[in-house]
Amino acid sequence: MRTSMVYIMTNHDVMNKVIAFRREINGILTFMDSYPTNGKGTGTREVSTQTPNDGIDPLASQGSLALSRDGRFLFAVNTGSDSISSFIIKDTGELVLADVRPSGGAQPNGLDVYDDLLYVSNVGNTANNFTSNITGFHIHDTGHLTHIPGSTHSLSTMNAQPSRVGFTPDGSKIVISELKTNRLSVFHVNNDGTVTGPIMNDSHGMGPFGSCFLSSGLLLVTEAESNALSSYSVSENGILHVISGSVPTGQRATCWVAATKNECFAYATNTGSGTITAYRIDSNGALTVIGRIRSTPAGTPTGLPMDVGMSKDGRNFYTFNGNQGTVSVFSISQENGVLDRLQVAEWTKTRYFWGQGLAVL
Repeated sequence: MRTSMVYIMTNHDVMNKVIAFRREINGILTFMDSYPTNGKGTGTREVSTQTPNDGIDPLASQGSLALSRDGRFLFAVNTGSDSISSFIIKDTGELVLADVRPSGGAQPNGLDVYDDLLYVSNVGNTANNFTSNITGFHIHDTGHLTHIPGSTHSLSTMNAQPSRVGFTPDGSKIVISELKTNRLSVFHVNNDGTVTGPIMNDSHGMGPFGSCFLSSGLLLVTEAESNALSSYSVSENGILHVISGSVPTGQRATCWVAATKNECFAYATNTGSGTITAYRIDSNGALTVIGRIRSTPAGTPTGLPMDVGMSKDGRNFYTFNGNQGTVSVFSISQENGVLDRLQVAEWTKTRYFWGQGLAVL
Protein backbone atom coordinates (compact mmCIF):
# COMPACT_ATOMS: atom_id res chain seq x y z
CA MET A 1 0.00 0.00 0.00
CA ARG A 2 1.37 3.41 -0.98
CA THR A 3 2.18 5.86 1.83
CA SER A 4 0.30 9.16 1.74
CA MET A 5 2.67 12.13 1.54
CA VAL A 6 2.99 15.90 1.37
CA TYR A 7 6.01 17.49 -0.34
CA ILE A 8 7.30 21.06 -0.21
CA MET A 9 10.36 22.70 -1.77
CA THR A 10 13.09 24.85 -0.19
CA ASN A 11 14.03 26.84 -3.35
CA HIS A 12 17.48 27.24 -1.78
CA ASP A 13 19.99 29.08 -3.96
CA VAL A 14 22.90 26.73 -3.14
CA MET A 15 21.07 23.39 -3.42
CA ASN A 16 17.33 23.13 -3.91
CA LYS A 17 15.65 20.35 -1.92
CA VAL A 18 12.28 18.64 -1.69
CA ILE A 19 11.07 18.10 1.86
CA ALA A 20 8.92 15.03 2.47
CA PHE A 21 6.24 14.65 5.17
CA ARG A 22 4.44 11.39 5.89
CA ARG A 23 0.67 11.92 6.06
CA GLU A 24 -1.32 9.99 8.65
CA ILE A 25 -4.91 8.83 8.10
CA ASN A 26 -6.17 11.81 10.13
CA GLY A 27 -4.16 14.23 7.96
CA ILE A 28 -1.42 14.97 10.50
CA LEU A 29 2.10 15.33 9.05
CA THR A 30 5.43 13.94 10.27
CA PHE A 31 8.72 15.04 8.72
CA MET A 32 10.41 12.15 6.90
CA ASP A 33 13.44 13.34 4.91
CA SER A 34 14.86 15.88 2.45
CA TYR A 35 15.97 15.17 -1.11
CA PRO A 36 18.36 17.34 -3.18
CA THR A 37 17.13 18.20 -6.69
CA ASN A 38 20.70 18.64 -8.05
CA GLY A 39 19.70 22.14 -9.07
CA LYS A 40 19.51 25.60 -7.56
CA GLY A 41 16.61 27.71 -6.46
CA THR A 42 16.59 31.49 -6.23
CA GLY A 43 16.66 31.95 -2.46
CA THR A 44 15.27 35.41 -1.71
CA ARG A 45 15.73 36.62 -5.29
CA GLU A 46 12.39 37.37 -6.97
CA VAL A 47 11.72 36.31 -10.57
CA SER A 48 8.84 38.73 -11.09
CA THR A 49 8.78 42.51 -11.33
CA GLN A 50 5.06 42.34 -10.50
CA THR A 51 5.34 41.19 -6.89
CA PRO A 52 6.81 42.83 -3.74
CA ASN A 53 10.59 42.43 -3.44
CA ASP A 54 10.39 40.85 0.02
CA GLY A 55 11.74 37.35 -0.63
CA ILE A 56 8.33 35.79 0.05
CA ASP A 57 6.83 34.03 -2.98
CA PRO A 58 10.08 34.41 -4.98
CA LEU A 59 8.82 32.30 -7.90
CA ALA A 60 5.44 34.07 -8.19
CA SER A 61 3.69 30.88 -9.29
CA GLN A 62 1.38 28.02 -8.44
CA GLY A 63 2.72 24.58 -9.36
CA SER A 64 6.49 24.75 -8.82
CA LEU A 65 6.10 21.16 -7.57
CA ALA A 66 3.86 18.80 -9.55
CA LEU A 67 2.86 15.14 -9.34
CA SER A 68 2.12 12.84 -12.23
CA ARG A 69 -1.55 11.93 -12.14
CA ASP A 70 -0.77 8.29 -11.34
CA GLY A 71 1.38 9.38 -8.39
CA ARG A 72 4.54 7.66 -9.68
CA PHE A 73 6.63 10.78 -10.25
CA LEU A 74 7.26 14.17 -8.67
CA PHE A 75 8.68 17.12 -10.64
CA ALA A 76 10.37 20.28 -9.35
CA VAL A 77 11.64 23.49 -10.90
CA ASN A 78 15.19 24.67 -10.24
CA THR A 79 14.66 28.32 -11.05
CA GLY A 80 18.21 29.40 -10.21
CA SER A 81 19.79 26.89 -12.60
CA ASP A 82 17.16 26.92 -15.39
CA SER A 83 16.35 23.23 -15.00
CA ILE A 84 13.67 20.80 -13.88
CA SER A 85 14.13 17.65 -11.79
CA SER A 86 12.12 14.45 -11.84
CA PHE A 87 11.85 11.98 -8.97
CA ILE A 88 10.53 8.43 -8.77
CA ILE A 89 8.20 8.07 -5.77
CA LYS A 90 8.68 4.78 -3.93
CA ASP A 91 5.74 3.09 -2.19
CA THR A 92 7.18 4.37 1.09
CA GLY A 93 6.97 7.96 -0.17
CA GLU A 94 10.75 8.22 -0.43
CA LEU A 95 12.10 9.97 -3.52
CA VAL A 96 14.74 8.77 -5.98
CA LEU A 97 16.17 11.40 -8.33
CA ALA A 98 15.62 10.20 -11.90
CA ASP A 99 16.62 13.10 -14.13
CA VAL A 100 17.57 16.77 -14.34
CA ARG A 101 17.00 18.60 -17.63
CA PRO A 102 17.27 22.18 -18.95
CA SER A 103 13.83 23.75 -18.78
CA GLY A 104 13.83 25.11 -22.33
CA GLY A 105 14.02 28.69 -21.13
CA ALA A 106 15.12 30.95 -18.29
CA GLN A 107 13.80 30.87 -14.73
CA PRO A 108 11.27 28.02 -14.80
CA ASN A 109 8.61 28.61 -12.17
CA GLY A 110 5.71 26.20 -12.80
CA LEU A 111 4.83 22.72 -14.06
CA ASP A 112 1.85 20.57 -14.91
CA VAL A 113 1.50 16.99 -16.08
CA TYR A 114 -1.02 15.06 -18.15
CA ASP A 115 -0.31 11.35 -18.76
CA ASP A 116 3.25 11.23 -20.16
CA LEU A 117 3.33 14.92 -21.05
CA LEU A 118 4.90 17.65 -18.91
CA TYR A 119 4.85 21.37 -19.64
CA VAL A 120 6.94 23.95 -17.81
CA SER A 121 6.53 27.74 -17.75
CA ASN A 122 9.68 29.89 -18.02
CA VAL A 123 9.59 33.49 -16.83
CA GLY A 124 12.65 34.62 -18.81
CA ASN A 125 15.33 37.06 -17.62
CA THR A 126 17.20 40.21 -18.57
CA ALA A 127 19.77 38.24 -20.58
CA ASN A 128 17.08 37.11 -23.04
CA ASN A 129 14.92 40.24 -22.69
CA PHE A 130 12.50 38.37 -20.43
CA THR A 131 11.30 35.88 -23.05
CA SER A 132 8.38 34.16 -21.31
CA ASN A 133 7.54 30.75 -22.76
CA ILE A 134 6.26 27.23 -22.18
CA THR A 135 8.17 24.09 -23.16
CA GLY A 136 7.07 20.43 -23.32
CA PHE A 137 8.67 17.13 -22.34
CA HIS A 138 7.78 13.46 -22.66
CA ILE A 139 7.99 11.46 -19.41
CA HIS A 140 9.43 7.95 -19.73
CA ASP A 141 8.66 4.98 -17.47
CA THR A 142 12.09 5.47 -15.87
CA GLY A 143 11.22 9.05 -14.91
CA HIS A 144 13.60 10.44 -17.52
CA LEU A 145 12.49 13.46 -19.53
CA THR A 146 12.87 14.11 -23.26
CA HIS A 147 12.39 17.58 -24.70
CA ILE A 148 9.70 17.66 -27.41
CA PRO A 149 11.06 19.35 -30.56
CA GLY A 150 8.95 22.33 -31.56
CA SER A 151 7.17 22.50 -28.19
CA THR A 152 8.63 25.81 -27.01
CA HIS A 153 6.13 28.62 -27.50
CA SER A 154 6.21 32.27 -26.49
CA LEU A 155 3.28 33.64 -24.53
CA SER A 156 1.18 36.65 -25.51
CA THR A 157 4.10 39.04 -24.96
CA MET A 158 7.86 38.69 -24.40
CA ASN A 159 7.45 39.55 -20.72
CA ALA A 160 4.10 37.93 -19.93
CA GLN A 161 5.32 36.66 -16.51
CA PRO A 162 3.55 33.26 -16.36
CA SER A 163 2.30 32.34 -12.91
CA ARG A 164 0.44 29.11 -13.62
CA VAL A 165 0.52 26.44 -16.34
CA GLY A 166 -2.39 24.00 -16.21
CA PHE A 167 -3.83 21.22 -18.37
CA THR A 168 -7.58 20.95 -18.87
CA PRO A 169 -9.05 17.75 -17.36
CA ASP A 170 -9.04 15.99 -20.77
CA GLY A 171 -5.51 17.15 -21.61
CA SER A 172 -6.62 18.85 -24.82
CA LYS A 173 -5.57 22.36 -23.78
CA ILE A 174 -3.15 24.25 -21.55
CA VAL A 175 -4.15 27.48 -19.82
CA ILE A 176 -1.47 29.97 -18.73
CA SER A 177 -2.07 32.74 -16.21
CA GLU A 178 -0.07 35.80 -17.32
CA LEU A 179 0.57 38.04 -14.35
CA LYS A 180 1.86 41.08 -16.22
CA THR A 181 -0.56 41.16 -19.18
CA ASN A 182 -3.73 40.29 -17.20
CA ARG A 183 -4.44 37.56 -19.74
CA LEU A 184 -5.25 33.88 -19.69
CA SER A 185 -3.59 32.33 -22.72
CA VAL A 186 -4.89 29.00 -24.04
CA PHE A 187 -2.89 26.54 -26.14
CA HIS A 188 -4.30 23.52 -28.00
CA VAL A 189 -2.31 20.31 -27.37
CA ASN A 190 -1.48 18.35 -30.53
CA ASN A 191 -1.17 14.58 -30.84
CA ASP A 192 2.64 14.76 -30.93
CA GLY A 193 2.78 16.75 -27.68
CA THR A 194 3.42 20.12 -29.30
CA VAL A 195 0.98 22.98 -28.81
CA THR A 196 -0.73 25.55 -31.02
CA GLY A 197 -1.62 29.05 -29.88
CA PRO A 198 -1.97 31.11 -27.86
CA ILE A 199 -5.61 32.10 -27.89
CA MET A 200 -5.60 35.22 -25.71
CA ASN A 201 -8.36 35.85 -23.17
CA ASP A 202 -8.58 38.87 -20.91
CA SER A 203 -8.73 37.99 -17.24
CA HIS A 204 -11.88 39.29 -15.58
CA GLY A 205 -9.82 40.81 -12.76
CA MET A 206 -6.31 42.17 -12.35
CA GLY A 207 -3.30 39.97 -11.68
CA PRO A 208 -4.44 36.44 -12.69
CA PHE A 209 -2.23 34.13 -10.67
CA GLY A 210 -3.16 30.62 -9.52
CA SER A 211 -5.76 28.31 -10.99
CA CYS A 212 -7.32 24.88 -10.78
CA PHE A 213 -9.72 22.87 -12.91
CA LEU A 214 -12.72 20.87 -11.78
CA SER A 215 -13.47 17.58 -13.53
CA SER A 216 -16.37 19.31 -15.29
CA GLY A 217 -13.89 21.63 -16.99
CA LEU A 218 -14.76 24.61 -14.78
CA LEU A 219 -11.70 26.83 -14.35
CA LEU A 220 -11.05 28.77 -11.13
CA VAL A 221 -8.53 31.63 -11.26
CA THR A 222 -7.24 33.79 -8.41
CA GLU A 223 -6.54 37.49 -8.95
CA ALA A 224 -3.62 38.83 -6.92
CA GLU A 225 -4.40 42.51 -7.57
CA SER A 226 -8.19 42.34 -7.50
CA ASN A 227 -7.96 40.02 -4.44
CA ALA A 228 -10.70 37.82 -5.80
CA LEU A 229 -11.59 34.47 -7.40
CA SER A 230 -13.25 34.07 -10.80
CA SER A 231 -14.79 31.03 -12.47
CA TYR A 232 -14.84 30.31 -16.20
CA SER A 233 -16.04 27.74 -18.68
CA VAL A 234 -13.63 26.82 -21.48
CA SER A 235 -15.03 26.43 -24.99
CA GLU A 236 -13.63 24.03 -27.57
CA ASN A 237 -12.00 26.89 -29.48
CA GLY A 238 -10.09 28.08 -26.41
CA ILE A 239 -12.32 31.04 -25.55
CA LEU A 240 -13.09 31.49 -21.85
CA HIS A 241 -16.54 32.54 -20.64
CA VAL A 242 -16.95 34.18 -17.24
CA ILE A 243 -19.42 32.55 -14.84
CA SER A 244 -18.57 34.38 -11.59
CA GLY A 245 -16.36 37.41 -12.12
CA SER A 246 -13.93 38.59 -9.43
CA VAL A 247 -15.76 37.47 -6.28
CA PRO A 248 -13.73 39.34 -3.63
CA THR A 249 -12.02 37.85 -0.61
CA GLY A 250 -11.75 41.20 1.18
CA GLN A 251 -8.15 40.22 1.92
CA ARG A 252 -4.70 40.91 0.41
CA ALA A 253 -2.66 39.01 -2.21
CA THR A 254 -5.17 36.29 -3.16
CA CYS A 255 -2.89 33.98 -5.13
CA TRP A 256 -3.40 30.19 -4.79
CA VAL A 257 -6.49 28.01 -5.09
CA ALA A 258 -7.57 24.38 -4.74
CA ALA A 259 -10.98 22.68 -4.91
CA THR A 260 -12.37 19.84 -2.82
CA LYS A 261 -12.77 16.32 -4.13
CA ASN A 262 -16.58 16.68 -4.25
CA GLU A 263 -16.04 19.98 -6.15
CA CYS A 264 -18.51 21.82 -3.93
CA PHE A 265 -15.93 24.08 -2.26
CA ALA A 266 -12.71 25.90 -3.09
CA TYR A 267 -10.07 27.58 -0.91
CA ALA A 268 -7.97 30.59 -1.90
CA THR A 269 -4.96 31.73 0.10
CA ASN A 270 -4.58 35.42 0.93
CA THR A 271 -0.84 35.63 1.42
CA GLY A 272 -0.74 39.29 2.45
CA SER A 273 -3.38 38.75 5.15
CA GLY A 274 -2.31 35.34 6.45
CA THR A 275 -5.76 33.87 5.77
CA ILE A 276 -7.63 31.34 3.62
CA THR A 277 -11.00 32.20 2.07
CA ALA A 278 -13.56 29.43 1.53
CA TYR A 279 -15.95 29.51 -1.43
CA ARG A 280 -19.01 27.48 -2.24
CA ILE A 281 -19.26 26.33 -5.89
CA ASP A 282 -22.83 25.81 -7.11
CA SER A 283 -23.88 23.39 -9.84
CA ASN A 284 -23.48 26.11 -12.49
CA GLY A 285 -19.99 27.08 -11.36
CA ALA A 286 -21.03 30.27 -9.56
CA LEU A 287 -18.98 31.23 -6.49
CA THR A 288 -20.06 32.46 -3.04
CA VAL A 289 -17.77 33.32 -0.13
CA ILE A 290 -18.68 31.29 2.95
CA GLY A 291 -15.92 32.23 5.39
CA ARG A 292 -12.23 32.52 6.13
CA ILE A 293 -9.67 31.29 8.65
CA ARG A 294 -6.15 32.22 9.68
CA SER A 295 -3.42 29.93 8.40
CA THR A 296 -1.76 29.79 11.81
CA PRO A 297 -3.36 30.07 15.28
CA ALA A 298 -4.03 33.43 16.91
CA GLY A 299 -1.31 34.31 19.38
CA THR A 300 1.41 32.62 17.30
CA PRO A 301 3.59 34.14 14.54
CA THR A 302 1.41 34.83 11.49
CA GLY A 303 1.97 32.33 8.71
CA LEU A 304 1.60 33.69 5.18
CA PRO A 305 -0.15 30.91 3.20
CA MET A 306 0.96 30.30 -0.37
CA ASP A 307 0.92 27.00 -2.23
CA VAL A 308 -2.02 24.68 -1.60
CA GLY A 309 -3.06 21.07 -1.97
CA MET A 310 -5.92 18.71 -1.23
CA SER A 311 -5.73 15.13 0.02
CA LYS A 312 -7.01 12.49 -2.38
CA ASP A 313 -9.68 11.39 0.09
CA GLY A 314 -11.01 14.95 0.20
CA ARG A 315 -10.72 15.22 3.95
CA ASN A 316 -7.72 17.54 4.36
CA PHE A 317 -6.48 20.84 2.97
CA TYR A 318 -2.81 21.87 3.16
CA THR A 319 -1.06 25.20 2.66
CA PHE A 320 2.62 26.13 2.74
CA ASN A 321 3.45 29.16 4.90
CA GLY A 322 6.04 30.95 2.80
CA ASN A 323 7.46 33.12 5.59
CA GLN A 324 8.09 30.14 7.87
CA GLY A 325 8.74 27.00 5.83
CA THR A 326 5.83 25.32 7.66
CA VAL A 327 2.69 23.54 6.47
CA SER A 328 -0.74 24.26 7.95
CA VAL A 329 -3.04 21.25 8.07
CA PHE A 330 -6.84 21.54 8.05
CA SER A 331 -9.73 19.10 8.13
CA ILE A 332 -12.64 19.84 5.78
CA SER A 333 -16.27 19.58 6.83
CA GLN A 334 -17.93 17.48 4.18
CA GLU A 335 -21.28 19.19 4.84
CA ASN A 336 -20.45 22.89 4.75
CA GLY A 337 -16.80 23.15 3.66
CA VAL A 338 -15.65 24.76 6.92
CA LEU A 339 -11.94 24.32 7.67
CA ASP A 340 -10.68 23.24 11.10
CA ARG A 341 -6.96 23.76 11.73
CA LEU A 342 -5.28 20.60 13.02
CA GLN A 343 -1.55 21.32 12.91
CA VAL A 344 1.24 23.61 11.78
CA ALA A 345 3.91 21.10 10.73
CA GLU A 346 7.59 21.99 10.60
CA TRP A 347 10.69 20.15 9.43
CA THR A 348 13.25 22.57 10.86
CA LYS A 349 13.28 24.98 13.80
CA THR A 350 14.98 27.57 11.61
CA ARG A 351 12.43 29.85 9.97
CA TYR A 352 13.04 30.77 6.32
CA PHE A 353 10.94 32.65 3.79
CA TRP A 354 12.14 31.75 0.29
CA GLY A 355 10.57 28.30 -0.07
CA GLN A 356 7.82 27.50 -2.53
CA GLY A 357 5.73 24.62 -3.85
CA LEU A 358 3.45 21.99 -2.33
CA ALA A 359 2.19 18.65 -3.63
CA VAL A 360 -0.09 16.15 -1.88
CA LEU A 361 0.07 12.44 -2.64
